[in-house]
Amino acid sequence: MIPSLRQSFNTKYRTEKYSQLLSLLAERCGVPIGFRVSETPCFLPADLLEKMAAYGKDLIHQLVSSADYRAHSAQSIPPEFNVPRESPHPMFVQVDFGLVRDTSGKLQPKLVELQAFPSLYAYQPVLARSFMEVYGLDESLRYLLSGLDSASYLALLRKAIVGDQDPENVILMEIDPQHQKTLPDFLVTEKLLGIRTVCITKLKQEGNRLYWEDSGHCVPVKRIYNRAIVDELERKGVKLAFDFRDDLDVEWAGHPNWYFRISKYSIPYLQHPSVPKTWFLDKLEHVPEDLENYALKPLYSFAGLGVIIAPKKEDIAAVPMGNRSQYILQERLHFEPVIETPFGGTKVEVRVMYIWVNEFTPVLTILRMGRGLMMGVDHNRNMEWVGSSAGLYPA
Repeated sequence: MIPSLRQSFNTKYRTEKYSQLLSLLAERCGVPIGFRVSETPCFLPADLLEKMAAYGKDLIHQLVSSADYRAHSAQSIPPEFNVPRESPHPMFVQVDFGLVRDTSGKLQPKLVELQAFPSLYAYQPVLARSFMEVYGLDESLRYLLSGLDSASYLALLRKAIVGDQDPENVILMEIDPQHQKTLPDFLVTEKLLGIRTVCITKLKQEGNRLYWEDSGHCVPVKRIYNRAIVDELERKGVKLAFDFRDDLDVEWAGHPNWYFRISKYSIPYLQHPSVPKTWFLDKLEHVPEDLENYALKPLYSFAGLGVIIAPKKEDIAAVPMGNRSQYILQERLHFEPVIETPFGGTKVEVRVMYIWVNEFTPVLTILRMGRGLMMGVDHNRNMEWVGSSAGLYPA
C-alpha cells in the first residue's frame, strides 16, 4: 500500500530468502512455524494504522464504559466459566479490520471482529524483525505502535503478564500446548519472561490454591496468563482438576470473563462508522433476500470455525431456535485486494493488538493476507504470498 516500498520488495524478492526466513523463525522460536507465513511483510501508511488503532480504542471504550452493556453482556458468560473478582477492564484486546473502498475510492477500515483475549504478543515482534533482517529492509521502518521500542514494549508485556509476581509462580495456561499452532509464541514468551507453559489439565487445586508438579516438586501458581479457549475445552471434553467458579488465590493476566464480554457478542451493540450491520440471529425480524451479502457466524469460535459466507435460507433455518442467540448475521465485507503480489492483488486483514495495564495502549499488529473467501488457512490452500504477516510503516 506504499507503492515505492512494495515495488522495491517485489522486484528484489528471491525464493531462497523466504526459505531463510522460515529457517530463522524456527531457530528463534525453537520449533518450525505450524501455520503459513506469507512471503512478504505489508507496508502500511502510518495514518491508516493510526486510524485503525484509534477506531479500536473507540469501540472498546464504548463497551467498557457502558453500564448497560456490562449488564447485557453478563448473560454472555456461561455460569460454569464465570470467574470471580472480574477486573474493571480487559488486559489484552484484539480488534480486526478489513480494508474496503468508500464511494470516493478511499480505503476505509471496517470491523471484522474484536476479542478480549491474548494473541501472538511474543512471536509477532520476532516475525517483524526477521522480515527486516532477512530481506535487508530499511532499518527505520517500525512495527511497534504508540512510540514503543523493543525495551519499552518488553517492559509493558512483562508488567501485563508477570505483574509483581516471581516468574516461577506465573504460568502460561493452555490446552495441550505442545500441539497448538501457537506453540512458537509460547516458547518465545517463556524465553522473554522466564515463565513456564503448563497444560491446563496439569493444574491441581488444594483449598483455594492452584499448583502444578514439576519433576516431583509442587510449584504454586500465583498468576495465570490464560491462553485456553473455552469452546476448545468443551469441544474436546477436557476434564479439569479445578473449578473456574471458585474464588481462587490467583491473579489473572487477562481476566477470563472478558473473553465472553468482548467478542462477536459485542458487535450488535456497537455504534460506529467502521461497524458493519450485525444482528443476533434470534433478534432478526426477517431474513434478508440478498443473503449473498451476509455471513453467518457462531459467537465463540476461533480460526473461522463454523462461519458460513453467503448462507442460504436453509443454513439459517438449520440453526436450532434454542441456539440462535449464539449466532450473528453480519453484513459481508468485500475486502479490497490492496497488496500487489506476483499472483495478483491480495486482500489483507489487520489486527491491532492492545495491552491495558495503566492505560489502553495499541502495541503492534498482526496481518493476514489471502485471496480466498476468508483469511483463514482453509480458505487459502495451495496458495503463495498469503498467510500470516507483519505490518511495517515508515517512521
